[in-house]
Amino acid sequence: MSTATASAANTAAAAKPRLKTSAMIASIAGEGQRTKPAPFGHALVELAKARPEIVGLTADLAKYTDLHIFAQANPDRFYQMGMAEQLLMGAASGLAHEGFMPFVTTYAVFASRRAYDFVHQTIAEENRNVKIACALPGLTSGYGPSHQAAEDLALMRAMPNMVVIDPCDALEIEQAVPAMAAHQGPVYMRLLRGNVPLVLDEYDYKFELGKAKLLRDGADVLVISSGIMTMRALEVAKALEADKVDVAVLHVPTIKPLDTETILAEAGRSGRMVVVAENHTVIGGLGEAVAGTLLRAGVVPSAFRQIGLPDEFLKAGALPTLHDLYGISTDAMVTSIKGWL
Repeated sequence: MSTATASAANTAAAAKPRLKTSAMIASIAGEGQRTKPAPFGHALVELAKARPEIVGLTADLAKYTDLHIFAQANPDRFYQMGMAEQLLMGAASGLAHEGFMPFVTTYAVFASRRAYDFVHQTIAEENRNVKIACALPGLTSGYGPSHQAAEDLALMRAMPNMVVIDPCDALEIEQAVPAMAAHQGPVYMRLLRGNVPLVLDEYDYKFELGKAKLLRDGADVLVISSGIMTMRALEVAKALEADKVDVAVLHVPTIKPLDTETILAEAGRSGRMVVVAENHTVIGGLGEAVAGTLLRAGVVPSAFRQIGLPDEFLKAGALPTLHDLYGISTDAMVTSIKGWL
């Protein structure tokens, strides 16, 4: 490396802020982005005012799943089960059997891996009215595979009777909570906690269980996304306008049941590349669900691509670094789509 090149590299490195350990659990909100605090906790408190059957349970993670908001408002309807996720799910099933509506919180890794059999046998098989809301979904923690739920959607959507939701922002979480309660049966929702980005209010958005929504249209690329990747897809669409690339964004918050009608209608329009973007392994999640839907219906887009996490155990580190590394940051998505085009 020449002296001039080395000097330029050092200058660029010095210009970027040094990431601290806190970046491993940093908010997914971008700098200057609008946020709302604890939308899940506040929405549940409001809903519980009119629904006395609602109770809240957690496994030592009330503060870290925003359920502490509900606990403070309803101490007599809150149950702290300790570090015992299997017991948590079994107790929730029992309460549902007695006519209560348990809202259960933990980390996504614990519900989808540690307590999977208890969810499967005591909640899903019995079709119990239990609502499971899980923080740190996909790659929203930098603490390595023990805390990164990269495969939770694949596991939960494979479970009969289970509804699966992957919300994008604070507004959608607020709207999804009463929709979960209105549905009779078990629901698994990925949970964004703390100061959660606010995006969808700019698109006159209304969450409907089982429905996908076209947030913006475009002639060149259709991005089908869920969760935080819809927020990223909207950023990508704006960024690619400068290159005269017209990007449509179809938000799919309900992974199961999947809105196959809307997906087929949008993916079936000629001349558009279809890109599925998800904060999840490319194995068994939204991408493969969409691909299977298209294949079974005989719909063949001009090109089909996936943006998602690789089929491997992910590294530990700062979230911005990991999102760049695994291709799910806004900049990485822009680069990938431009390369495919």
